[in-house]
Amino acid sequence: MTDKDEGEKTIAQDIVVTKYKMAGDMVNRVLKELLTKCVTGESVIKICEFGDNMLNEETNKVFKKEKDLKKGIAFPTCISVNNCICHFSPLKSEPDYLLQDGDIVKLDLGAHIDGFIAVVAHTLVVGASSSTPITGKKADVVLAAHYAAEVAQRLVRPGGENYAVTDAIQKAAESFKCKPISGMLSHQLKQFRIDGEKSIIQNPTEAQRKEHEKCEFELHEVYAIDVLISTGEGKGRELDAKTTVYKKTDEVYQLKMKASRMFFSEVDKRFGSMPFTLRAMEDEKKARMGIVECVKHKLLEPFNVLYEKDGELVAQFKFTVLLMPSGSHKITGIPLDLEMYKSENKIEDESIKNLLVKSAGPKSNKKKKKAKNAAESGGDKTNDAPHED
Repeated sequence: MTDKDEGEKTIAQDIVVTKYKMAGDMVNRVLKELLTKCVTGESVIKICEFGDNMLNEETNKVFKKEKDLKKGIAFPTCISVNNCICHFSPLKSEPDYLLQDGDIVKLDLGAHIDGFIAVVAHTLVVGASSSTPITGKKADVVLAAHYAAEVAQRLVRPGGENYAVTDAIQKAAESFKCKPISGMLSHQLKQFRIDGEKSIIQNPTEAQRKEHEKCEFELHEVYAIDVLISTGEGKGRELDAKTTVYKKTDEVYQLKMKASRMFFSEVDKRFGSMPFTLRAMEDEKKARMGIVECVKHKLLEPFNVLYEKDGELVAQFKFTVLLMPSGSHKITGIPLDLEMYKSENKIEDESIKNLLVKSAGPKSNKKKKKAKNAAESGGDKTNDAPHED
């Protein structure tokens, strides 16, 4: 669907809100299960497969009688560790990674019901517990990302502007001597579209700031707020990890190779415009052959695996928010246990502290005092800040 479609469905309709919230509940359930799998010695490939299988199982449980209603994975499970920024979802034929004690793990996934998308990302440290809290750079980057996400949630509301979010994320990250990953985008979500035209950019270069359009958030819009923070320079680069996540574009081209045509036909039939992983294809070897021509002629867009410099660490929090008349409804994301993270840094910027005191969700003013105390103490208790589950 495009903007010009008069019949565009929005969260002004109750059924659309219901479908978004159903997808959100499913994504949160899957995320909670995945967190229990992130233990020392566990295989990243196995966790990714488990996540994708569970996403399919969850979405298959609903709207069974409506045969034409599309549902399923909106973003395949990705597990990016330490200095890997995003989109790591390896194939069985590629080197696996076994989680190690102390690894910073970012889980990223999504589901959709009838094209209404709910996505989420969460960060944890393998082996962490409140009895042995995380300190140093690891604590800094997780708290920086958590705070930046909390601040973004309070600013993404009708009448707000995208660059106000960009600047606040920057300030929150810098409070913990960290930087947002440059050029990363948080997109508006629409039915069957994970990258709507309105977006928020992180840590833009001068050129990006000139090119990236200013926009205002409006009532009944939906956004995926994706916050990625680094202990390093905040610059992503590709290394040797193969790209495995793609999505179909609107480009048109007559593919020459039979393998490419068969592959593209399977993608179109099974995933439509949603991102997918090559791991999900019937024949992985044929998929690797078929994808080359599709990408070359821009029929498919890659989600490249990006890395920070060796030794740096990246944390991520992503949530889906519905801009409703009663306020901003955050439908994905689970609380972070802040007892586990002890940083020597804290938020000093008054504008950020003032934002954190504000209620994040609709009609939830009771906890303002706790939120203010949390902000002033540098975030040891930020989870008490108001939020909408």
